[in-house]
Amino acid sequence: MADRIIDLSEEPARLSVRYTNLLIEREATEPVTVPLEELAVLVVSHPQVSLTHAVLSGLAASGGVFVTCDDKHLPAGMLLPLVAHFTQAERFEQQAVAPMPTRKRLWQQVIRAKLRAQSHLLCELGGDDRGIASLASRVRSGDPDNVEAEASRRYWPALFTSGYFRRDRFGLPPNPLLNYGYAVLRAVVARAICASGLHPSLGLHHHNRYDAFRLADDLMEPFRPLVDRAVVNLTHQCGMNIPLDKQAKAEILKALSGRLPIDGEWRTLFDVASRTTSSLVAVFAGERRDLLLPETTRVQPKA
Repeated sequence: MADRIIDLSEEPARLSVRYTNLLIEREATEPVTVPLEELAVLVVSHPQVSLTHAVLSGLAASGGVFVTCDDKHLPAGMLLPLVAHFTQAERFEQQAVAPMPTRKRLWQQVIRAKLRAQSHLLCELGGDDRGIASLASRVRSGDPDNVEAEASRRYWPALFTSGYFRRDRFGLPPNPLLNYGYAVLRAVVARAICASGLHPSLGLHHHNRYDAFRLADDLMEPFRPLVDRAVVNLTHQCGMNIPLDKQAKAEILKALSGRLPIDGEWRTLFDVASRTTSSLVAVFAGERRDLLLPETTRVQPKA
């Protein structure tokens, strides 16, 4: 089964379901059909895209995620499958009663993996990780010293060296590109969480009471450098003020379609995310102690 991400942002379209396929109809072009079971994430940002209820229900039934965007073409909402695993209720209970020491230990593993991925990316781009790899070993259970923040202060200036940059969700370019990539990544991880029978709002570390996807925000952390790499490469080609246009979106989605190393194998992001969430299920069930996380976010070189 292929896992596809489709972004509809450039022209009006009508979406419906024909048999078990998503039907995409546009003016002056031939209709396109995509099997719903192959569709992982559907992103809709053009204001003149219309769709039937069958699109939403069919996508949810097949395990896909629907993402809707605001007038700035940035993701604003997400629809996830409600029931995605036959032992979902049991896993919800195990997740809800997971003791704090376990959640803190898991957060330590997540942040260490994130810092290792950031270190690998900086070394790949410039040969100097600004000491982030050494910071990873200092992360204690629950990261009470907030080593993650110290790494962030070193990471962003080293990542974007061609001009002043401050990571701010509402900040200047290329922040909108990062926001877009992270939102799609969040949807992929949320999809894997639901498919594993877990609830995306019961997090390990994030505590925002208004955040319905706290666990997705936790588990996506080690994967963020996938998006970072794509955005840095785009700024090298087009400058820091690059707009969030069709080409930029395509490059970001391409970066999320590569294969990553995990457990000695090269796997798609969708498979890696599923393995990570499945390992979390095993931790909650007392069957293992550690999360299965990507070794790096280095993408498999093309043959």
